[in-house]
Amino acid sequence: MKTEKATFAGGCFWCMVQPFDTLDGIEAVVSGYTGGDLPNPTYEQVCTNVTGHREAVEITFQPDIYPYERLLEVFWSQIDPTDAGGQFFDRGDSYKTAIYYQTEEQRIAAEKSKQQLEQSGKFNKPIATDILEAKEFYPAETYHQDYYQKNPAHYNRYATGSGRKAFIQNHWGESK
Repeated sequence: MKTEKATFAGGCFWCMVQPFDTLDGIEAVVSGYTGGDLPNPTYEQVCTNVTGHREAVEITFQPDIYPYERLLEVFWSQIDPTDAGGQFFDRGDSYKTAIYYQTEEQRIAAEKSKQQLEQSGKFNKPIATDILEAKEFYPAETYHQDYYQKNPAHYNRYATGSGRKAFIQNHWGESK
């Protein structure tokens, strides 16, 4: 079956794996870094906010089962798209949101979904999420992979304490 890649930066990558991980047609969700020019960055390097990299997830998906447009809907519902300085508790360039498109079709779909969100009236501030051409994706260290499964208590405390869960509930109507 045909697969494609989608790459989304949504703040802390721990919180961006679980929403995609159990969807039909999703083959893999990998936490990592992208957007910068430093090869093989480490978590510590990315956290300095000088590498140009952002925490992101790379999703391998079957578009015939779960189309890219639906992935975009899931992405938007996990973030504060109006926050230009990071996400929730996490501040700085490495936590800024972005959709990294792999193809021209993905770019067009991302731009369309962003425009629809801007016109929806859901937010009273401009949508700050960048739409950028995909660059090399570097998987994060092993301890960051599938964090919500390996460390569920800490993950849940973090997702709640960071303000992400409450924001999702208040703005998107569900807690994911």
